[in-house]
Amino acid sequence: MAGPQPCQPRSVRCRSPSPPEPPLRVKVVGLFKSASFQIAKSAAESLKNTYPSKFEDPVIVPLQEFAWDQYLLEKKRELKNEVWEYSSYVMCFVNDQLLGDALDLQKWAHKIWDIIDFRPPALYEALTVDFSTNFLRDTKHDFVFLDIAIDFYPIGRLIFELYCDVCPKTCKNFQVLCTGIAGFSQSGFRLHYAGSIFHRIVRNGWIQGGDIVAGKGDGGESIYGPTFEGTLALS
Repeated sequence: MAGPQPCQPRSVRCRSPSPPEPPLRVKVVGLFKSASFQIAKSAAESLKNTYPSKFEDPVIVPLQEFAWDQYLLEKKRELKNEVWEYSSYVMCFVNDQLLGDALDLQKWAHKIWDIIDFRPPALYEALTVDFSTNFLRDTKHDFVFLDIAIDFYPIGRLIFELYCDVCPKTCKNFQVLCTGIAGFSQSGFRLHYAGSIFHRIVRNGWIQGGDIVAGKGDGGESIYGPTFEGTLALS
């Protein structure tokens, strides 16, 4: 009588392990001095800190006003006018797909990843002030402003970022003419933009000014004299 057969191992079909899902990439682009930008930035950082293996380091892109306006125009073309009117000062993306504004990112973080933001608005306001100060300081550029009026009625303020590291002489001239600290030129003209006019305005285009002599754009004066190296005209 034959003895018991030794146990034979069952054949096991080999399966290739599923490749791990690549980590998600959250990108936040917005106006640097907006509290909503800080809210979105905080949400993106919380996702990374809570799920370090699920998310790449967030991409945070603070922009100044002119750069933000240009960014919106470019995104409008790219998205085929899907963002024709965009009221927020921040855009949030997940793997380069537009998710929405800061609130949309917070809702997504809560619904999918169970992350809730308990920070009060006052804290974000404080973070915004601190971030803005550091952001402007780190540019190593100077900033000046002009208060604009129409028929002597104030309508707002223009803020200029001066790229002193690129064209220091031109920036110095513009800065001094905004402050008026140079007094008068050798020709007797007051070296100050105060009271000067925009001599050319192109609708939906640009404005030109700076002729502190005649206000016509064909002359002018600088702190270095009527002209200086690198300029053709001072209008």
